[in-house]
Amino acid sequence: MFSICIPIFNYDVTKLVNNLYSQCVDFNLDCEIMLIDDSSKNEFREINSKLSSVSKYIQLNNNIGRSKIRNLFLKYAKYDYLLFLDCDSIIINDKFIKNYYQAIDSNAEVIIGGRVYQQQPPDKNYLLRWKYCTIREPIKDSVSNKAFMSNNFLIKKEIFEKIKFDERISEYGHEDTLFGFELKNAGIKIKYIDNPVLNGELENNKIFLKKTEQSIENLIYILELLNYDKGFISEVSLLKTYFKLKKYKLDFWVNLFFLVKRKPLKWLLEKGIIFLGWFDFYKLGYLISTIKNSNKIKSS
Repeated sequence: MFSICIPIFNYDVTKLVNNLYSQCVDFNLDCEIMLIDDSSKNEFREINSKLSSVSKYIQLNNNIGRSKIRNLFLKYAKYDYLLFLDCDSIIINDKFIKNYYQAIDSNAEVIIGGRVYQQQPPDKNYLLRWKYCTIREPIKDSVSNKAFMSNNFLIKKEIFEKIKFDERISEYGHEDTLFGFELKNAGIKIKYIDNPVLNGELENNKIFLKKTEQSIENLIYILELLNYDKGFISEVSLLKTYFKLKKYKLDFWVNLFFLVKRKPLKWLLEKGIIFLGWFDFYKLGYLISTIKNSNKIKSS
């Protein structure tokens, strides 16, 4: 029934794998657990390779990136459905696997379970991602405009063989946005269920801000790959805002204000002095600034 696919990079997945294996056994479900390590440090290789008794463990000697490693599971998966989980996922429901099994119906080609975060606020040095994601990523509200999330989803193998993650995208950020967009364009229905995993690792504010910048650079790269596809733009609120500002020639003023305020704003966010409106403006300003710099380079 399920091929449970867990790409690994520098993380101990022992608890996650043992939990999943126990649930498969308890519910007598035909499952396999597959681990592909994307060239982690030796300490994590040694730990995770010991899970070969309850999983299929594959070790890569060179890092191939977030998109390519997910596609690689197709080479090894033997079941009709692939359940993808991020390696830092924590299972919080003892019927997690059964919930996915029961959610499958004749129309279930892609099912997303979602994610949640710890209820208590972390130390202020880790507050940015926690605050942003707990407010902006709830799974229980209307799902009509939900963004695709790749950390916890089930997909029919025959669909994934046709629509894969774009391997031109090797860096962090928005590879799942593009994948979700391509599913939608192909008429694939995405079903959302309340079956979340707990996010197991919060980056500190500085790292999360850096990853946010990287994801915005990736977003611009994807936009160029798609030749500024209007459908894709309409799927991403950050892009919609940018092009609305550009239409009324307001992007110049936002960029100017961002250049003046970027350093103090970045300092506040990194220190955990956080108002989400500031973070939204930082992302918008970084997008506009990066696009303008990119255009200068192209025209020179």
